[in-house]
Amino acid sequence: MLDTMTITKAVGGVCGALLIYLLGSWVGDTLFSMGGGHGGEQVASYVIETDDGDAGAAEEEPMDFATLMASADASKGERVFGKCRACHKIDGSNATGPHLDGVVGRPIDAVDGFAYSGALEQVGETWTPENLFHFLESPRSAAPGTIMSFAGLNKPEDRVNLIAYLESLGG
Repeated sequence: MLDTMTITKAVGGVCGALLIYLLGSWVGDTLFSMGGGHGGEQVASYVIETDDGDAGAAEEEPMDFATLMASADASKGERVFGKCRACHKIDGSNATGPHLDGVVGRPIDAVDGFAYSGALEQVGETWTPENLFHFLESPRSAAPGTIMSFAGLNKPEDRVNLIAYLESLGG
């Protein structure tokens, strides 16, 4: 039942719809144009004044690791561990990732029965609190080639709280 007239109507409908779309786009660009000068130059319609004051004073100086660890809270770290729970266990059994009980102070790549990628050896020899702190910020940056897909913890407070929680679990 596909004759020449049916095909012609379908092609005409598609061409008409495209024409209407392009015409609507042109009208929209004309009505709501942000360009204000020649050659497509963009002109701001208004300026928002801000009081920067002393821009250098607004930047906080990063706290050193020892100060951060001194203020760590293991109970808050237990809540942060919820992000790790999908791949890691703390009962001595492996899941997608190796178990994390006793991880603080444990040699890297040392859990029996877990197949490591070998990329973690770039971090160091032992999971010290400092190594964990830097690794947890961005696992893929700290150990390029790791199979760990976790993006990391941006907040230093979350990282030290998690380390304090893992440290409280012992081994």
